[in-house]
Amino acid sequence: MTQRAARQLIRVGHSPDPDDAFMFYALAAGKIDTGRYHFEHELQDIQTLNDRARRGELEITAISIHAYPYVAGRYAMLNCGSSMGDGYGPMVVAREPMTLEQLRGRHIAVPGELTTALLALKLCLGSDFDYEVVMFDQIIARVSAGDFDAGLIIHEGQLTYATAGLHRVVDLGVWWGEQTGYPLPLGGNVVRRDLGETAIRDLSALLKQSIQFGLSHRAEAVRHALRYARDMGEELADEFVGMYVNDWTLDYGDRGRAAVNELLRRGHEAGLLPKAHPVTFV
Repeated sequence: MTQRAARQLIRVGHSPDPDDAFMFYALAAGKIDTGRYHFEHELQDIQTLNDRARRGELEITAISIHAYPYVAGRYAMLNCGSSMGDGYGPMVVAREPMTLEQLRGRHIAVPGELTTALLALKLCLGSDFDYEVVMFDQIIARVSAGDFDAGLIIHEGQLTYATAGLHRVVDLGVWWGEQTGYPLPLGGNVVRRDLGETAIRDLSALLKQSIQFGLSHRAEAVRHALRYARDMGEELADEFVGMYVNDWTLDYGDRGRAAVNELLRRGHEAGLLPKAHPVTFV
């Protein structure tokens, strides 16, 4: 039996965007010793990963925090790998300036049913808008073309929308912070419970090691992340990575864990989520 055949396969799902690429760089490029685990990376948009998590297909996957109540029976939330919007986050943009109130009744392009961005927008506006799911990297172009009144943008669109002549209507990370005093927990990484306690502990440590490697070898990891940076040069990609791979990513901390539970509590109270027991982080 070969050494590789003897290693346990761990399929890792994450988004094809710079912050996830940066986070998983050390694992993907063989920069750290993964011991008895062999990692294979599957890059897909976050809505697809949310759907796959509901089916339990991947051993480790990035998901939207919005999706966690639907997968908590199969997956545990890792204490590292979070994407927090600390005073910033998903945005609604439009071709013309408008107020938040003027969004009511509008037709809005959104990046997925289970994205945290959509949950936050529903908490902000209630149900008083129409929406249609559009692939996240097409929303800016579709709004610019007049197909929608506005678009809910995630990932690097938060830094590039102005180059398309669009105007920010609301930054949901700012709105959430004003409402709660917490950062907005957008995404996290989960591990399948059936792997067992030993493997879960090992995999959590390896993911944290990968994130720390990227932060300690920033220029190298950003160059890798540039492969997934649509319409961004190195300087802008580095700025985007800094927004979503930082101390929050290494460890949610007490405040970050409280933010996750507050989001899920508010979502349930608004009738948008099933009841979620307080999240246990591993």
